[in-house]
Amino acid sequence: MRVYLVHVRDPQFYAIQKGKRGPSGHHEVMGFPPIGIMSLSAVLKANGHECVMFDQANPDTPNEAIIAAIKEGKPDLVGLSFLSTTSYPYAKLLARAIRAGVPEARIAFGGVFATLNALQVKEQCPYVDFVCRGDGEQLILDLLANLDDPSKVLGLTWAIDGKVVHNTDRKLERALDQWPIPDRESLPLDFVESMPLDVPVVLSRDKFTTMQTSRGCPWPCIFCDIPIFNEGKWRYRSAESVIEEFKVLQKQGVGSVYFVDDHFLLQPKRIEAICEGIIREGITVKWGVEGRVDSVVQKLFPLMAKANCRIIMFGIESGSQKILDRLKKQQTLEQIETAVRNAKKAGIEIVHGFFVVGSPDETEEDMRKTFKFAARLPLDTFGFNRLCVYRGTPLWHEYMNRGLVNDAQDWYKYFKCSEIDPTCMKGPDINRVRAKGLRGLFFRKLFLHPIQTFTLLRRFLRFMPARDIYTLLSKPFRGKKSGATRAEVLSRAVEHQDMKTQAADLTQLSDEKLEEALQKK
Repeated sequence: MRVYLVHVRDPQFYAIQKGKRGPSGHHEVMGFPPIGIMSLSAVLKANGHECVMFDQANPDTPNEAIIAAIKEGKPDLVGLSFLSTTSYPYAKLLARAIRAGVPEARIAFGGVFATLNALQVKEQCPYVDFVCRGDGEQLILDLLANLDDPSKVLGLTWAIDGKVVHNTDRKLERALDQWPIPDRESLPLDFVESMPLDVPVVLSRDKFTTMQTSRGCPWPCIFCDIPIFNEGKWRYRSAESVIEEFKVLQKQGVGSVYFVDDHFLLQPKRIEAICEGIIREGITVKWGVEGRVDSVVQKLFPLMAKANCRIIMFGIESGSQKILDRLKKQQTLEQIETAVRNAKKAGIEIVHGFFVVGSPDETEEDMRKTFKFAARLPLDTFGFNRLCVYRGTPLWHEYMNRGLVNDAQDWYKYFKCSEIDPTCMKGPDINRVRAKGLRGLFFRKLFLHPIQTFTLLRRFLRFMPARDIYTLLSKPFRGKKSGATRAEVLSRAVEHQDMKTQAADLTQLSDEKLEEALQKK
């Protein structure tokens, strides 16, 4: 059977390198490759099906081109994959356009947001035939085998005679080694290695991709939906399977890979085996991971560095213990400092810190503590984003109990906590304190860690125009009215807060108003 898979993106999570093409001649995109549809494509092809992939980041395949391809190719199934609340409006519009242009098409939604809101999505989007919940590998095979009678396809939400049917949940698959390596070669895009989550810093011009070696995270942070999607479980691939994928990537000429694991730094024996396998096989691919600061694998940081681990990103969140406890991070300031210092001491080239501001019960003093704490840490890079609340998370349920959100009406919406929670600081105050904190942080980094700072700047200068680096670093000092950088990718980050606001606004519009709003952009 023939399947077309589309990765739907919120434009804030990628940027086209205008006028630039990679060694293959394809457009260069600053953003993460769509490993979800790449994984499904590999599974489909291994089972004798045809698969064609599209990524909304590709300027050569806008929605009109995708619809034209569907008309011509007449696939048996069109799958739209998207991750988050902010991508949902774009998925709705594309699905409606496909239904209007190709009435006979069978359309499926998949991804984290669709999984957690399947009943509501099916009710709101009757033009979508199927909403797929959970892991998609076996589900899509079962769906193709039962397109005419999907009643027994586990993990599927669909409708018959206008009535929504919610099939039994699919059990989480623990045997992850059974699935083939993602089909990375069939998508005509070249991805540029940059800091993740729309931070516009190019790290290299190596051929770049992502890899998933585990799924889930068991910790109960109140703002995170990962434990819900994975039922609070952590599942992993064997070290042997990971090494085999590394060997394929090396043959494909990949120079850098980022693990999209929710928490890589678990199970020391597996990590040790992965590192030893990389060294033994002579694999030169550089890699990066995310993890918690309380991980017991810190003794393996030197081995990870020896095995080409170049980046570790920690979810630090705050420099106030009060706020860490409020967010149920279950970590201490001492643990944070120890982990960051151990990573740098081990020779990890780039250590990044994720922070949030605008948390419930956070005061100006808490924010100032956070920036002072960040300045004391030997972090190479850092990001400070406003805390947002998503349906299904513990924080969402708290807000329901407090009457701040209405689950029936607000399930598809995206809120900054500061917009709805009176215990949060007001938005303008958050922006004011953050701007001042960033200015102080930059100065302290320059004077407290000068060698580290200049080493990082030298890396940036290898891959980015000097004027772009200047604009990015000087923005906090020049106020809101100063101009954006010429490079589109830089402007996406410089105006990041505006884009977050626009994304939140889009999630709250009806389909008709959404279409009108996007036409004006």
